[in-house]
Amino acid sequence: MSEGGSLNRCFEKMEGNMITEWKDIPVELLMRILNLVDDRTVIIASGVCSGWRDAISFGLTHLSLSWCKKDMNSLVLSLAPKLVKLQTLVLRQDKPQLEDNAVEAIANHCHELQDLDLSKSLKLTDRSLYSLARGCNNLTKLNLSGCTSFSDTALAYLTRFCRKLKVLNLCGCVEAVSDNALQAIGENCSQMQSLNLGWCEKISDDGVMSLAYGCPDLRSLDLCGCVLITDESVVALANRCVHLRSLGLYYCRNITDRAMYSLAQSGVKNKHEMWRSVKKGKFDEEGLRNLNISQCTYLTPSAVQAVCDTFPALHTCSGRHSLVMSGCLNLTSVHCACILQAHRTHTALPHPAH
Repeated sequence: MSEGGSLNRCFEKMEGNMITEWKDIPVELLMRILNLVDDRTVIIASGVCSGWRDAISFGLTHLSLSWCKKDMNSLVLSLAPKLVKLQTLVLRQDKPQLEDNAVEAIANHCHELQDLDLSKSLKLTDRSLYSLARGCNNLTKLNLSGCTSFSDTALAYLTRFCRKLKVLNLCGCVEAVSDNALQAIGENCSQMQSLNLGWCEKISDDGVMSLAYGCPDLRSLDLCGCVLITDESVVALANRCVHLRSLGLYYCRNITDRAMYSLAQSGVKNKHEMWRSVKKGKFDEEGLRNLNISQCTYLTPSAVQAVCDTFPALHTCSGRHSLVMSGCLNLTSVHCACILQAHRTHTALPHPAH
């Protein structure tokens, strides 16, 4: 049913009825009004009358409380029982406020939740992950970046129950992200498409290889600052994750030319599959679109140029930097296809007669 039709039904219900109080307004119309105001106003409206509370309970699907600078925990505790239809909840904080009892309330009442942002929740412990595992099995997107108190045991437990996860941000979760946790993700979250493991220094090739074998649909992987990984990780990703679009290897100083050549070779091999997709009318440009190899100082120009030549979406030109090489002074000769094309065009132009 179109929005216009829904709104017409609201007014049909009101015909012949005089509105003297908030409770006289149909819930459908209140829900439409809620869609037009900001999240802070929605919270204020929840305290006006039972009609607004019902509209919020039955119709609110997206909510952000990041604007709340104090007492966020109390606010979540009071709101969670009303938000039974909630699908997206953003609880990002500048200063730690959220505690385990608030996350437990969310897990107890918001069973339709699909997208949850708990970034920078420094007060949360494993209790929160266990409660989410029990109550929020429909999660497809979870942001835990900067949550430093979770253990790898709790994270592994979460993946056993939240098997629909496609996007997971674990940047800075130094205690939670281990090879064992990555093995659990590989075993339980086969639909994973985007994973941020930035600055999780414990992980090694064993953990990344578990991901490569268990998450073949991986599109984006950030391994910046994962100082223990070597070429073995990149080779496994190149061979197994054929849909990989973005790879972050910043400060992975054990990476050498072998990793670059494996990416280039996988790109050539996967082009055959791409052409088969074109013939079936399912063309979707495959291959790397973003690659960060900053501070990977063992790499040589020939290996990186091979990657750049294989994936036309990688750019080194001004304003389109999708191949990032900061700190690699020996790679200044590497250029993308459009820069080389511009150079050829310039040199092909006839010079004016003197």
